[in-house]
Amino acid sequence: MNFYTFVKMLHSGFRYVVFLMVLIAIVRSFVDWFGKKPYTEGNRKFNLFAMIAVHTQILIGLILYFVSPFVQFNSQTMKDDTTRYWTVEHISMMIFAMILVTVGHSRSKKILLPEGKHRAIAIYYGLALLVIVMAILQSHRGLIGN
Repeated sequence: MNFYTFVKMLHSGFRYVVFLMVLIAIVRSFVDWFGKKPYTEGNRKFNLFAMIAVHTQILIGLILYFVSPFVQFNSQTMKDDTTRYWTVEHISMMIFAMILVTVGHSRSKKILLPEGKHRAIAIYYGLALLVIVMAILQSHRGLIGN
C-alpha cells in the first residue's frame, strides 16, 4: 500500500465519523432548541468535537489533495469534468462546509440564550452537512461505500 492509497482510505473512512458526529450535533440541537432545553457543557463539548472532526477531515483531505493523481493544474483541468471536480469543486465545497461549521460554533459561543445557541448549531451545521452530502454525491462515489 502506497502513501496515496493509505491517505485516500483514511479520508474515505473518516468521513463516516464526521458525518455521524455532525448529524448527531444537528439532531441534538434541533431537539434541544424546540424542547427549550439548556445549553449544557456536554452540548458545547460534543459540538466542539464535531467541529474538530470536520477540521481533521479537511487536513487529511489537503494531504490527499497534494498527492492525488486526480488533482492536476494544466490547461485541460477545467475542460475535464473529473479533473475539475477533484481539483476545484470538491475542495471548495468542503472548505465552505468547514467554514459553516466553524462560524456556527463561534456564533453559538457568543449567543447568551440557550435557544439561540442550539439554533446556531442546528442551522450552520445543517447547512454544512447539506454541502458535504452534495459534494460526496457529486463525486459519484455515494454516501456509503467507495
